[in-house]
Amino acid sequence: MNQGRIWCVVKPTVGLPLFLGAVAAISLIVHFAVLDNSTWFAKFIQGG
Repeated sequence: MNQGRIWCVVKPTVGLPLFLGAVAAISLIVHFAVLDNSTWFAKFIQGG
């Protein structure tokens, strides 16, 4: 693993949950932005 030295600076018990939380937050933000800016989603939610 060529990035193994990062765990000398950041503990895995802190770094992994932080990394996974950031990935989940970015995913939710991207999904919300796509659904908010699409033309069909609002019609779908309203039943159209």
